[in-house]
Amino acid sequence: MLSVFSSPGHYVQGRDATAALGAELVRLGIEGPVLIVAGSSARRLLAEVWERSLTDAKIAYRVHVSSGECSRAEIARISSAAEEFGGRAVLGAGGGKVLDSARAVADDLGLPMISCPTTASSDAPCSALSVIYSDAGESESYQLVRRNPALVLVDTSVIVRAPARLLAAGMGDALATWFEARTCTVARVRNMRGGASTRSATALAQLCYDTLLSDGPQALAAVREQAVTPALERIVEANTLLSGLGFESSGLAAAHAVHNGLTAAAATHPFLHGEKVAFGVLTQLVLEGAPTSEIDTVLDFCTEVGLPTTLADLDLGDADPETLTAIAARATAPGETIHNEPFTVDATMTLDAVRTADALGHRHRAHGGQRCRSGRER
Repeated sequence: MLSVFSSPGHYVQGRDATAALGAELVRLGIEGPVLIVAGSSARRLLAEVWERSLTDAKIAYRVHVSSGECSRAEIARISSAAEEFGGRAVLGAGGGKVLDSARAVADDLGLPMISCPTTASSDAPCSALSVIYSDAGESESYQLVRRNPALVLVDTSVIVRAPARLLAAGMGDALATWFEARTCTVARVRNMRGGASTRSATALAQLCYDTLLSDGPQALAAVREQAVTPALERIVEANTLLSGLGFESSGLAAAHAVHNGLTAAAATHPFLHGEKVAFGVLTQLVLEGAPTSEIDTVLDFCTEVGLPTTLADLDLGDADPETLTAIAARATAPGETIHNEPFTVDATMTLDAVRTADALGHRHRAHGGQRCRSGRER
């Protein structure tokens, strides 16, 4: 098995980075026309900057407002808009699902993709992977595309205007990177690009985890004040670049499979990807028999930044046995990443790990942990 490391062609991050969009596209030889697939908030925040930057660079563009979902139907709608416009590149601006739909469209049409996240809520911006959801909101499949984005441009002056909950959710997604990378390396399984992991990918995954622990709470305090600080910049890089490179070039394991399992319960649909992944991390650590000290470190971190540590935090506190069984069955479906664990995993084992992770979360809270701040008020 060959080792494979994947990355975007170019990564740009900093305050007011959107102003450099036109110049960056010209430097990369992308001269338009560009179809911008934007969430409604992204269009509101960035329309004037796009006009100045792209007009100065003499790049024609059109904005298509996304539904906010990444479903087969939405991808088809955007593809039609791109073909009608004659777009030569697709730019995604918004949250993870907007970027995923833009990425899938660009791949279907054989066009370069530009990724401009307006939140640091997931590691989607850098990858060559789109998570496809059903129209009902249930995780359906992963779509691997042929190329990573030609450009990832992250404007931290925009990131800090998003709700703090989104940054915390990004930390939940990034939290899984090291633990899943470690597992996939030990199991010697193929990464998301079909090759073995590299030492570089593993090192980036560990740096991601170390950055979360050292800078996460301070960055969350900064974003609540809409302040761009060094800690905030480091966490945005961890959530976006380090996590993106680490997961794609190392692989996914139980944490993301548990996320997919949780989407089988309608009660979890209002919660963010990274919030569900965070609980998946706890479940993975229980499943693997991780040391109590390591689980306690993760519980402490999740508590401090307001990520779920119990099923109740995901509105599943009163879930019946049938619902929990359905979650475990979905998490262990054929082809799921939980089968990258270095031992055979079945639905019964996963259900036991979910229930134990929940119990540990409650025990931690009873001994001084705080209730989840990211989920809905109950």
